[in-house]
Amino acid sequence: MGRFHRHDDGTVHEHDHDDPGHDHDHDHHHHPSHADHWPPHLPDEPLLSEDESRSEQIGDHRGYSTGRERIEVLERIFDENDAAAQANRELLDAAGVKAVNLMSSPGAGKTMLLARTLAALKGKVRCGIIEGDIETALDADRLRGLGAQISLLNTGDGFGGECHLDAPMVARALEGLDLSTIDLLLIENVGNLVCPAEFDVGAHRRAMIASVTEGEDKPLKYPVMFRSVDVVVVNKVDLLPYLDFDIDLFLNNVHSVNPRAGIIETSAKTAEGVGEWIAWLYQLLGIQPT
Repeated sequence: MGRFHRHDDGTVHEHDHDDPGHDHDHDHHHHPSHADHWPPHLPDEPLLSEDESRSEQIGDHRGYSTGRERIEVLERIFDENDAAAQANRELLDAAGVKAVNLMSSPGAGKTMLLARTLAALKGKVRCGIIEGDIETALDADRLRGLGAQISLLNTGDGFGGECHLDAPMVARALEGLDLSTIDLLLIENVGNLVCPAEFDVGAHRRAMIASVTEGEDKPLKYPVMFRSVDVVVVNKVDLLPYLDFDIDLFLNNVHSVNPRAGIIETSAKTAEGVGEWIAWLYQLLGIQPT
């Protein structure tokens, strides 16, 4: 069964798991053959045919097909999502709110960078947060008391446990915010380097955090994500002296898949480089730092 991706021109493409450029890392579990089992088949035990044996191991998928019909369904899903994203953007524009969709893998430092951001902008820019997680309010709780409105969105609560936010989910979360009292909306997406990149949520800009602990190859392994963003925040640079991480190679890999991406090097822990991130947000808002 193939995986679907939407290209920049809006077309949906299906490819098999062994196609070049496939973004997903999968753990493949190989079943041992009957010869690997003990005890062996007794002479009077009927042997399964190759088709029957495979069906027993993985289930009979002969009645399941992929192709044009499924692609058309996914195109409709993306079309409906894009319409909802545009409605979200129009709602934000009417309220004078700028929004950033912040994405990363789990543990890259999104929440800590947001905490630094809220502290730096407190009393200067009115902020709102949509906190996306599959379960728990742990990250939302870490951001409470820092001067921002927070709307928690658990995708496990009525959204099927999705590994990304989409535009209808964000529309639901917007209902929990008073947009008339917000200048900047920061959307912390679910930690994932694949699916969040494929769904427009209605934000004006897309940013991602890439931690130096993740390796230089991530832009090449997950090009859809890196290609989709306006800026890459390279986080945890305070750890560079202790890691075998070639930051020049990483940046070359980023620009090989997205030549237009801005680069900001930060440590959310020490606040190094956070000022440059704040300046990027001010530029989005169209105001001068105070």
